[in-house]
Amino acid sequence: MVKKLQKMSADKKSAPQLSGAVKESAQQIWLAGLGAFSKAQEEGGKVFETLVKEGLSIQRKTQAVAEEKISTATNKMATMATDITSKAGHQWDKLETIFEERVAKALNKLGVPSAKDVDALIARIDELNKNVQKMASKPAAKAAPRAAAKSAAAKPAAKKRAPARKSA
Repeated sequence: MVKKLQKMSADKKSAPQLSGAVKESAQQIWLAGLGAFSKAQEEGGKVFETLVKEGLSIQRKTQAVAEEKISTATNKMATMATDITSKAGHQWDKLETIFEERVAKALNKLGVPSAKDVDALIARIDELNKNVQKMASKPAAKAAPRAAAKSAAAKPAAKKRAPARKSA
């Protein structure tokens, strides 16, 4: 078409033909545009539906990938939080132990008995109480002669001391 127009423009006599060819060419371009528009309208609904289906499919895939990534990140963060909590708890326990040891040393220097000392004393008192109860539960017959012997021995000593008191 372009070559045809160039030939006509070379000939001065063909000016009316040139304008007709330009009109015809413009008419053809216009008709081609209308045909393309009509075709787009006819197939546009189908294309639109196809594009919507493809969009839904891509959205589902992206959501699945995003949820997987979020789940992975959440698990990693939970694991890190657990590790950090564990380490912090361990460090806190160390600090608490050091503090308790230093307080115990200070109290020991001041002469305050420790919990171990108190527990040992309680155990010793319990043992002594058991021994006293055993001695108290022995038959009174064995205890009576000893008491009589002790009191008889104590009386002569008391008599000897009594005259000494009068003379003094």
